[in-house]
Order: sequence, then structure tokens, then C-alpha cells
Amino acid sequence: TPLSLDIIFIGTDGRITNIAANTVPYSLESVPSAGFAIGVLELRAGRAAELGIVPGDRVSWNIPN
Repeated sequence: TPLSLDIIFIGTDGRITNIAANTVPYSLESVPSAGFAIGVLELRAGRAAELGIVPGDRVSWNIPN
């Protein structure tokens, strides 16, 4: 991507497994999850820390009909 991101990996239990903070723009390196992930949330770099988001936090979302 052309900008730095915080990539938040969400595990099968709905909890954040890990956060790849401040990724490098235009990098071709893979950003790994710490385990099996059912979802990924990408935020502007630094935003996860600003919001106090940490591994272990529970994530919930609704899927529109």
C-alpha cells in the first residue's frame, strides 16, 4: 500500500491475535498473523495505539443482510 498501516489480525475466537503496527509503505514483505485469522482490520498507522487497541481485545461486527 502507498501508506503505513496498522494491520490487526482477528482470530477465530473473535479476539485480536496480533497487530502489525506501522507497516512499511510499498513493502513486498509479507505481514504474518500470529495464528489462524478469520479477519483483518487495517487502520492508519498509529491509530490502534491511539485507540488503546491491543492483542486479546474482543472484536465484533455485523454482516448486513
